[in-house]
Amino acid sequence: MIYCVEDDGNIRELIVYTLESTGFHAKGFENGNSFRQALEENLPELILLDIMLPNEDGMDILKELRANARTRQIPVIMVTAKSSEYDKVIGLDSGADDYITKPFGMMELVSRIKAVLRRANKKETDLDAMQIGNLVLDIQKHEVLVDGEQVVLTFKEFELLRYLLKNENVVLTRQQLLEKIWGYDFTGETRTVDVHIRTLRQKLGSAGKYIETVRGVGYRIGEKDES
Repeated sequence: MIYCVEDDGNIRELIVYTLESTGFHAKGFENGNSFRQALEENLPELILLDIMLPNEDGMDILKELRANARTRQIPVIMVTAKSSEYDKVIGLDSGADDYITKPFGMMELVSRIKAVLRRANKKETDLDAMQIGNLVLDIQKHEVLVDGEQVVLTFKEFELLRYLLKNENVVLTRQQLLEKIWGYDFTGETRTVDVHIRTLRQKLGSAGKYIETVRGVGYRIGEKDES
């Protein structure tokens, strides 16, 4: 899913239409408030963010995204009429992954999006392993170790643990986990997540303590302060 934050209705509709026509799923938002509300529900793969929004500067939204552990890894392409080198440098230095100026061709935009997504996926692939305490998840070997001993997980359990570790110390709702691991079209209930979390904890043994239940919300993984 790609989110497009653009106050010009014609441009926004054209971008969403183009993305949908080229194999992406996309949603458009005319202001920062509606965009933030959508972020509470689901996180997109990439964000197209206009700088000049009504009553708000897109740069401030970018800074919010990069300051929040839940959203800081989402690729952002700034879309704006500002074309000076200074504006581009400010945008990139503030954490934007790319910068495209109006007017631009739709196919150029699609190419930029694909390039940014490739770079983002490569960054994740280049991360060979993730560790917390005595728990190690090796992405390349598709292996999980606890105290050096291998733990056999199903594919879904492995992906669930991997996603939790990727978002260490971030509370993830059951719905987020359900959609990310089982897919947007999955028709199961959030209880599916609870069952897998319980089994995962049991299999991880002493490392199961790192998975914390946040009552009424969901789950997060992190090392607890023993002091």
